[in-house]
Amino acid sequence: MLKQHFLLILIVSLFVSNSLLAQSAMQVGELKTFYSEILGTDRTIQVYLPDSYDDSERKYATLYVLDGQMFFLNGVAIQKSLHGETLLPEMIVIGLVMEQPERNEVFRNQWDEFKAFVQKELVGYIDQNFRTNGERILFGWETSAYVSAEVIMASGCPFTGAISSNAAYIDQNMIDSFNKQVSDIKYLYLANTEKDIYTIASTTQAVENLKANDIDNLVWDVRLFNDEIHESLPYLSMYHGLKFYYHNYASPSFSSIKDFEERGGLPYLNDYFKQRGERFGMSQEIDYATKNTLIWMAWNQDEFSAFKQFMTEFEDVLGTPRYASAYWQNRLGQYYLKYEDFDSAIPFFERGIRDYPDDEYMAQMYSGLGLSYLGNDDKKRAKQNLKLAVQAAEKTSDQNLDVYKEQLKKVK
Repeated sequence: MLKQHFLLILIVSLFVSNSLLAQSAMQVGELKTFYSEILGTDRTIQVYLPDSYDDSERKYATLYVLDGQMFFLNGVAIQKSLHGETLLPEMIVIGLVMEQPERNEVFRNQWDEFKAFVQKELVGYIDQNFRTNGERILFGWETSAYVSAEVIMASGCPFTGAISSNAAYIDQNMIDSFNKQVSDIKYLYLANTEKDIYTIASTTQAVENLKANDIDNLVWDVRLFNDEIHESLPYLSMYHGLKFYYHNYASPSFSSIKDFEERGGLPYLNDYFKQRGERFGMSQEIDYATKNTLIWMAWNQDEFSAFKQFMTEFEDVLGTPRYASAYWQNRLGQYYLKYEDFDSAIPFFERGIRDYPDDEYMAQMYSGLGLSYLGNDDKKRAKQNLKLAVQAAEKTSDQNLDVYKEQLKKVK
């Protein structure tokens, strides 16, 4: 069965994608050549190093791109466009150059040797010459997709994840062999399109075999991009495959407070960061980005009870530079004032006036402070601060001057 799939794809390669394979990627990173004892020939690879590589001693995850002559730049672009540490870690990207007609000759005559080369010599060369951390993802398209699927299921596989676009082959023997292995968790992402009439059957069969078995230590998913065709899909599948592999790397995002609560609220959030920390060696504490986002979302969606909960639970984030301004002190104080939580509002107004004197917000902060004291029935302090609000507004010709005067008049 594998041989039939393989021969079909070789035929398709010659007629459908020959023009793509003939294109050479523009120069990004470095080209390196080394001799393969297994294949008995020199192999050329493209190497992209992250921006931080030369200025650090860090070790990096590695993305191996088969058919680098077509898709190496895509891997680099994903790194650049997703801003490194935000959604994905910075990665070393390796592109294995496989121009035609050599590509089909290798796949036709040196199939097993090529897989051994990828697993042993290629990985060994990269690990010896660059700072890698053992996290390796293998991307393959079309015939190379068979390679990526077979390699991730193989005994002693050095890769932690694989992306197979526009083809795959996984049979029962491969699954049984995988289940006998004692290994860490592996990730496999399969992508295809119904429009790829030459390869969709192989992906479908692989998915059926995966679904029919309980497979220890394999996390897998499949997605059909039926708007795409044979040539366009690999660009999407690499992106979505990396997102699948790094599904719990980025800070979690929520569409609403209801969404946050339905996912499990704070217990869910604590568990997410615990698992993320264990998997990637990162802090297990909820990060500031998530805390800031939840506070802002509660304010923006006018969910006061959630806002107050987050302000209490995430009190530490309020001491970060983000909130070191009159703008934020006034904004937070005004929201507490809106819900007549005067005791919570007062410290923000006082801190803003004391630590961040800013003409643009002084009248608003004095007014907020005065009204908060008035809400606590402290008319003396209310009057003092509302007078200061009027004076600050007069100084800057504030358009709300009449509002502040009216507030002061009511106190008198």
